[in-house]
Amino acid sequence: MRVLITGGAGFIGSHLAEALLESGHEVFALDDLSTGSIDNIEHLKGKPGFHYTIDTVFNDSLVAEMIDRADVVFHLAAAVGVKLIVERPVHTIETNVHGTEVVLKHAAKKKKLVFIASTSEVYGKSVHVPFREDADLVMGATTRHRWAYACSKALDEFLALAYWKESRQPVIVMRFFNTVGPRQTGQYGMVVPTFVRQALMGEPITVFGDGTQQRSFTYVGDVVGALLKLMVTPSAIGQVYNVGNTQEVSIRGLAERIKAATGSQSEIVTIPYDQAYEEGFEDMPRRVPDLTKIHNAIGYVPQVQLDEIIERVVAEKRGYADANRVVR
Repeated sequence: MRVLITGGAGFIGSHLAEALLESGHEVFALDDLSTGSIDNIEHLKGKPGFHYTIDTVFNDSLVAEMIDRADVVFHLAAAVGVKLIVERPVHTIETNVHGTEVVLKHAAKKKKLVFIASTSEVYGKSVHVPFREDADLVMGATTRHRWAYACSKALDEFLALAYWKESRQPVIVMRFFNTVGPRQTGQYGMVVPTFVRQALMGEPITVFGDGTQQRSFTYVGDVVGALLKLMVTPSAIGQVYNVGNTQEVSIRGLAERIKAATGSQSEIVTIPYDQAYEEGFEDMPRRVPDLTKIHNAIGYVPQVQLDEIIERVVAEKRGYADANRVVR
């Protein structure tokens, strides 16, 4: 098939492009490099069937042309990372909502299958864990910019499902839970690459909040594998799926594991949310998915657990550090 990936030079997008090419598909990557990086797809340049365009999903005519050529669209382009969300709420809302509008509008003309990348953030302040796809979403106050991202992605979901209901435009919504792995940076607040970099540099490992908040981390390869299977599962159309891992760890515990894995002497320090982000910042105490629905649909079971994820990220970051030392 011919596959368009918006956000194709991003962390998840580049891994997806790689897997699609390996499966014999033709890939068209679109990215404005605002959070993605050309380095993520450097190894794909020149490979048969790979094409990339540096531009934005706001380019209406370009998106229309690229969707017209594609059989399937993975819409991954979005504002990501808590730091970016807090600092640039207007950018976050406009990027997420308007970008999805453009993609769905043009896909609907030819009924091209669209995957909408959503997030576990949409569950908001809900305390009913594990989070199930049909559970109520509990958002914080509009005066807390923290929730702008969650609301914008929830609106993306509503819009996609409205297209499915009203015009039978095929869509599949994926709620990603803390996806991590090689090529992810800590630039916008992603915790695993940030902790690994700090540990390798001997800097303090900075835990925001009190460190008791719990998360479940998913290896990017498991996520990509799920996307490839759902792409060829007709019964998945019109559905919303969690994709993640049910193994939980506290953020303090994550810092301790990374410190041990790197052999670092770094001190683990806690920084109050008010100092790390903004006054009145709110966070989710636990974030863990119910994977029953996606398991029933495609037999999904995450294969890579946290210690191995950490090992792979540490190996990658050490490789970068060694390469930089050689260059200098």
